[in-house]
Amino acid sequence: MTLNELRYILAVQQTGNFRKAAEKTFVTQPALSLAIQKLEEELGVQIFERSRTHVALTPIGEQIIAQAQIVLNEVAQIREIASQGKDQLSGPLKLGAIYTVGPYLLPQLIPVLKQNAPDLTLEMEENLTANLREQLIKGNLDVIIIALPFTGPGLTTQPLYDEDFSVVVPQDHPWAKKKQIRTADLSNEKVLLLSSGHCFSNQVREACSEFNTAIGDTQQGNSLETLRNMVSSGYGITVLPMSANSERYRSKLTREIPFASPAPSRRIALAWRRNFARKQAIEVLAKSILQTKLPGTLPITGK
Repeated sequence: MTLNELRYILAVQQTGNFRKAAEKTFVTQPALSLAIQKLEEELGVQIFERSRTHVALTPIGEQIIAQAQIVLNEVAQIREIASQGKDQLSGPLKLGAIYTVGPYLLPQLIPVLKQNAPDLTLEMEENLTANLREQLIKGNLDVIIIALPFTGPGLTTQPLYDEDFSVVVPQDHPWAKKKQIRTADLSNEKVLLLSSGHCFSNQVREACSEFNTAIGDTQQGNSLETLRNMVSSGYGITVLPMSANSERYRSKLTREIPFASPAPSRRIALAWRRNFARKQAIEVLAKSILQTKLPGTLPITGK
């Protein structure tokens, strides 16, 4: 049994296809198929059920894949431990962020991080929370920026900042001149939300309990900017986090109204694997995020 063979079976499991797995691992398909066959013969079990159109894990194959992921993560950890003798603040750091944070935080974060750690480079990915969690556990990402609550096996979190939500309405909406909005007011409005899978939509629903009574009168968008544009066109109203609703992002065709106290809000945090060796990189990343002083956010210090 070799590490390459474990990488091959993981690639097949992830892609569901021997050809794509071969491309992903930079070997020929016959070489990959032969290596997996050799591993199955060595173990005396069948890892994959194969047909012309379908590849599926056997029950024992699922257990083997899970253990193979652990083994490869531990191998990666050995490399990380070795790197502790080097400069932890040099080289790439694989960073993930949820869609409702990345576009607003990252442009301001990068220049600050460049000052604090000139030799640290970010490999960045934006995705849904569930996908980021999976990529973090697998070791494909080093650290992710998510909204709390957040859990996962072997993961730890550090709160960064809180931010309130606010309401965005068309400029000619009856609420346009209001100073504040109560969460109860949303129950009678067409509220535009992100599509299923975005944790921000769930946070809005949970924070605005009265809004849940009007669940059928909602429309969905794929990004916060899509929602803002839909509001600009007069299609409805929406709720945005303050970092996405600062002056630089606002439209002349909309009006932004704060919620009455206590305003619904969310808490943003970093998450990483507990055994991740480059602790200094996590520390400088957290410090840099706090130094951006993202508009509309309240930093959490002393955590």
